[in-house]
Amino acid sequence: MTTGFWLTASVLIAIAFAFLLPPLWRRPGSIDIETERFNVDIAKQRLLDLKEQRSAGTITADEYEDLYQELQSVLADDLQTESVSRQSESSGRWLIVLALIVIPLVSVTLYRTLGNADALLPEADRTAQQIDEINAMVSGLAQRLQSQPDDAEGWLMLGRSYKYMNRYAESAQAFSEAYRLLGDRADVLLQYADALAMANDGRLAGKPAEFVAKALKLAPDDSTALWLSGMAKAEAGKYDEALRHWQKLAAQMPKGSEPYREVQGLIAQVMERLGTAPVEQQPAAIVKGLKVNVAISDELQGVVSATDTVFVYAQALQGPPMPLAIVKMQVADLPVTVVLSDEQAMMPAMKLSNFDRVKISARISMSGQAESRPGDWIGIVESVAPAETEGVTITIDQKVQ
Repeated sequence: MTTGFWLTASVLIAIAFAFLLPPLWRRPGSIDIETERFNVDIAKQRLLDLKEQRSAGTITADEYEDLYQELQSVLADDLQTESVSRQSESSGRWLIVLALIVIPLVSVTLYRTLGNADALLPEADRTAQQIDEINAMVSGLAQRLQSQPDDAEGWLMLGRSYKYMNRYAESAQAFSEAYRLLGDRADVLLQYADALAMANDGRLAGKPAEFVAKALKLAPDDSTALWLSGMAKAEAGKYDEALRHWQKLAAQMPKGSEPYREVQGLIAQVMERLGTAPVEQQPAAIVKGLKVNVAISDELQGVVSATDTVFVYAQALQGPPMPLAIVKMQVADLPVTVVLSDEQAMMPAMKLSNFDRVKISARISMSGQAESRPGDWIGIVESVAPAETEGVTITIDQKVQ
């Protein structure tokens, strides 16, 4: 817990004491004495009234005796009650001591059990802490699997974790272990193929394409299998087969959804190459190019080298994470403005103009490789509409964990 947390908690407890303790601390002695005197004075006045009424003959001697006895009894009861009240003062003081001990103890214990002290941390600190926790969990899982290599589900989880962290080569290795244990299962084949492709700069040719084809035979209606099969066929120049896979995929999607429009854009691209008019085509957005202003933070000036490689690229928000457009340069070129466009597409069917919204990244690769690795530095714009945006600005200031 932070110093800020303890300071805030102390102030709140002090406020609670300000309301709770004064009634317990207040000394009742003087109030009780005044009350006794008041009761005695009333009794004396009442006794004088009774004597006057007896002398005047308003009441008899017997009635006077009865009323006198009753007056004595009432006065005795009042004095006894106030005496008990004074005796309770010491127990009130014990309550003060008890409250001073119990309230802070219970408050801290409950907060440790139910609360969230990390909520007091700045957003950047919380994010860094979460990244560290994720890295620790993934490292722990990897270590456990070294001693339990037959845990297939563990290898699948590790593969997905590495993929989320953009550590594609390690992701592919983890999925290979899952494949060794589970064999030809469609979901395993597809995840393995995707990781292999991303470790190979997004190219599906070779082993990834073989795994995708095998998965499609096992699950002919699987959306990921249809998507990747279309990509593999388009990469190989087999546009008629790519068209068949994507048309089947589009038929499974809600019309008008963003994934549906993306698939329709791909269908339009391959039909154009085949010289066939599309059956249904969404109006294509005109994207001449997206300007990206790239700079590095002041803190990195002495950390990275002028010869380190920089990649600036666009990716689809959904679907394969292979770049839609990519530009390569060096740190010495920064700050710089580059233009991402369809001319830099890695695959004819995966163009910037086919997507309504994309993610833009600028990354300094400490290894010089296109694959993101721990220790790289990156800046990201999470969602951009290329057709509606003249340009974006990215500052490279985050370390890849």
